[in-house]
Amino acid sequence: MTKSFEAQVSDWVAKSKKTVEAVVKESAQRVVAEAQKPVGSGGRMRVDTGFLRASGQASTSSMPAINANAVPGDGQGYQYSDGAIALVIAGASLGQTIYFGYTASYAAAREYGARGQEPDAFVRTAAQKWPQIVKQVSKEAFARSGG
Repeated sequence: MTKSFEAQVSDWVAKSKKTVEAVVKESAQRVVAEAQKPVGSGGRMRVDTGFLRASGQASTSSMPAINANAVPGDGQGYQYSDGAIALVIAGASLGQTIYFGYTASYAAAREYGARGQEPDAFVRTAAQKWPQIVKQVSKEAFARSGG
């Protein structure tokens, strides 16, 4: 028994919404990965102790705030893990804003430059790639769907 035209359209709409949601979430993940990419891997983020990178946070309620007291400990190294960020992105609803920012006290100085240092612009540069990233992720999703 074949489905009615109405049922076929409903199925198509549901599948399309899931695909759009997957494209948005994967694109958001890739923008974050681009912002977090170290200079040594072709990115714009300078990594010394890893503290700035490890301070990256995602939220669906508000932009993570810079903490004036958040500085690396002497001689300490910090590891970045995208697990918590991936969970926030995965849990976001379609249409919900996903915020990503840094809490390290010197995040803005690294992004925009300060005290004679050139700006690293790791956030702005990644955000500017949003259209290309969405296009690439959409292309990949279309190819997976057999289109």
